[in-house]
Amino acid sequence: AGGGRLLDRIRKWYYNAAGFNKLGLMRDDTLHEDDDVKEALKRLPEHLYNARVFRIKRALDLSLKHQILPKDQWVKYEEDHPYLEPYLKEVIRERHEREAWNRK
Repeated sequence: AGGGRLLDRIRKWYYNAAGFNKLGLMRDDTLHEDDDVKEALKRLPEHLYNARVFRIKRALDLSLKHQILPKDQWVKYEEDHPYLEPYLKEVIRERHEREAWNRK
């Protein structure tokens, strides 16, 4: 149990050290937009997509102004959930199926 807590503390430290949360971004907001991610984004429900766009625009604005959000508005490690991951996994699974089918 002690090793798990240490690993969790390291993850939290790394999460905060990355800095994207200080701009109000979640981890999935920072994914490189390859074809799989673009397709997953198309499948997001509108409210999740709109929230993502808002976070990214706010982060760009803050970055241009060389500012960060007040600490109480930072995305916390515990609050960051992988909202895009289920859609991305589905897209990747479908692509692998298509590739396997095309190899036959």
